[in-house]
Amino acid sequence: MKICGVIVPMLTPFSDGGQVDESRTAALIEFLLERRVAGLFPLGTTGEGPLLTLDERRQVAEWVVRHTANRVPVIIHTGAITTAETLELTRHAHEVGADAVAIVPPYFYKLSDDALLEHYAAVARALPDFPIYLYHNPGVTPNHLTTDLVFRLAETFPNIIGLKDSSGALATLFASRSLHDGRFNTASGPDGLILAAQAVGVDACVAGNANYATELVVGLYDAARRGDLETGRTLQAQLDAARRILGDGSDLSLFKAMCARRGVPIGDVRPPLRPASAERIEAAWRALAEAGITFA
Repeated sequence: MKICGVIVPMLTPFSDGGQVDESRTAALIEFLLERRVAGLFPLGTTGEGPLLTLDERRQVAEWVVRHTANRVPVIIHTGAITTAETLELTRHAHEVGADAVAIVPPYFYKLSDDALLEHYAAVARALPDFPIYLYHNPGVTPNHLTTDLVFRLAETFPNIIGLKDSSGALATLFASRSLHDGRFNTASGPDGLILAAQAVGVDACVAGNANYATELVVGLYDAARRGDLETGRTLQAQLDAARRILGDGSDLSLFKAMCARRGVPIGDVRPPLRPASAERIEAAWRALAEAGITFA
C-alpha cells in the first residue's frame, strides 16, 4: 500500500450530548470523499483520540471502516500510553478491516530508543501481515522517532511500511523514501509544509485543515504534484491564511464549527477542550471570507 494524496486526520463527530455519533461520522466521511481525498486517518490528535475511551475508539474505528466501504484506505490511529493498549487497538483495527494503523510513540514517560524499538516490535511481530505506519509527533510526546530509529524499525519489520511526520522537519521523510526499495510511504504532517514536502518527493500529506477546507488542500496537493509552482504557492498562501485565522488545529472547536458552517454538523469538542464562543466562530468565518477563502 502506498498512498499519494491528501489523507484527512478526521475530526471525531459527537452528538449534541457529547457521545460519539455514527450518523455524523458517516456524513463527514461522505463530505470528504466527495472532495477526492486519498485516505482517512481517524482517532489521532485532530480526532481527539486520547480523549476517547478504548471502547469508543474501537467503535469509531468500526464506523469509519464500514462507512468508507473500501473507497479509500483507512488508517486507524492506535497509539496509546501502554504497549498492551496499543496492541489491543491494533488487533481490533485489523479485525474490523482497516487497511493499516498509525502508531504514535507512548506519551508521558521518556523512553530510550531501545524501549521504543521494542514497543513497536511487539506490535509488528504480533501482526506481521498488517501494515503499520510510524507516527512522529514530538508536540504530543517526549519520545521522538529519530531517523536512525525509523530505519532500524523499517529494515527489521517489512510490515512497517510508512511514516507520518508532524515534526515540521523534512529530513527523515526525505531520507526514508529509499526504504523498502522505494516503496516506503511518506506523509508530511504540518499543513504549512505541503508544497515544500512535495518538492522533495514526499508521497502524501496528512492535513487537519482538510476537514473543512478540503477543496483547498486537495487543490494545493494536486498543483504541487504536477509541478505547477505558481498555483501551488498561491494555494499554500491561502491555506496559511486559514491556518492563522483558525489556529491551525490548536482550537479543534473552530475546525468543527467550520464543518458545521459547511453543512456538516459534527458537534463540539470533548472536555477538557473548550468550545469556541459564537462570536469567535462568526469572526473566524468572516475572516476566511475576507481572506478570499470561500466555499461553494
